[in-house]
Amino acid sequence: MAETNGPTDPGDPPGDPLTSVLRPVRAGNGFEEALEQILQVVRLGLVAGGERLPAERELAERLGISRVTLREVLKVLQDQGLLESRRGRYGGTFVRQRPDVDARGAEEALRSRIAAVDMEDVLRFREVLESGAAGLCAAHGLTGEQAARLRAALAATHEAPLPEYRRLDTLLHLTLAELSGSPTLAAQYAAVRAGVNDLLDCIPLLVRNLEHSQRQHTALVGAVLDGDAERAREIAREHCGGTAALLRGFLA
Repeated sequence: MAETNGPTDPGDPPGDPLTSVLRPVRAGNGFEEALEQILQVVRLGLVAGGERLPAERELAERLGISRVTLREVLKVLQDQGLLESRRGRYGGTFVRQRPDVDARGAEEALRSRIAAVDMEDVLRFREVLESGAAGLCAAHGLTGEQAARLRAALAATHEAPLPEYRRLDTLLHLTLAELSGSPTLAAQYAAVRAGVNDLLDCIPLLVRNLEHSQRQHTALVGAVLDGDAERAREIAREHCGGTAALLRGFLA
């Protein structure tokens, strides 16, 4: 028998509150965008605390992802204390009840920390600068020494222990900005990256996301070294989009 928990018609019947949030994700950032959408469902209260999310099959179909990817998303949200899994005849994935007063106070403190940051402005500017830097590096070409610097920065992120990852990820992107040949772009990128890191410090490090980021880093460096400016810009935009999806999901 098919697994069901609510409407499964791809057309989504009128009156379903999830229709406004759940939609097929783009192929490049499936995990991150699916996480963002389910976080929106939880934070908007579209599924109340103590109630069950739609069944895995329905969620996967709505989001256009595999059930393996969906389970990884749900596991992250369970680890963050937002969802819980229950077994048995009436089991499934449930939204946890809203936190108590102390936990709400901690959440308010977190929001105060990022209140001074215009997240959308930071994310848009970052995408413009990173895609521009990648395109310039690829179009102008790198010297042997510059290419070695870029490869070394990439290798450092692959070898980084988890607590060091964010710092080395930042250094990789700063290296790309510096190698663009525009000191102004590099200075602007350093400033906007500080804002991005303030936001990233407010969300957990997710292993699945880091693995995906590493694949994108490798492809980005490869496109730059191959002199493929269009591809380099495309990968940079996709990479920034994945990070933006996570930040919006957790912080918006």
